Amino acid sequence: MLSSLEKYAPWAIGAYRIAIGILFCTHGTGVLWGWPNETPTSRPDLGAWPWWWAGLIEVVVGALLIVGLATRPAALIGSGAMAVAYFWKHQPDGLFPIENGGQGSALYCWALLLLVFVGSGRLALDSVVARRNTTTATPVVAVA
Repeated sequence: MLSSLEKYAPWAIGAYRIAIGILFCTHGTGVLWGWPNETPTSRPDLGAWPWWWAGLIEVVVGALLIVGLATRPAALIGSGAMAVAYFWKHQPDGLFPIENGGQGSALYCWALLLLVFVGSGRLALDSVVARRNTTTATPVVAVA
């Protein structure tokens, strides 16, 4: 049973990456521009710390994840940003995410960290870039 599902794993990882990317990107657009939802921290002034920078990271990382470009470094940056958000903003209000309202930050942190290790899956520009790099590589000729 599991062996028949394993051939679909790269497609499932790709769908997972795209879904996380859409959710993360729209969270960032909500912070930066108030779309699709207004939040108490929506529309910060340009460069305002920390909300503007957090929104920018979420939009850029989310967009990279959607297209599957630089997936691992982007996911690492996004995961780190969510860890900072959790420990800086939420954790002082209680030990557990359910107590301190940090469920979103904690879930994004772990969801993005998983992508650091499993990669981009199918439907990703990472595979196009990797394929292009291997076909255009100059062969090494040994001179004796």
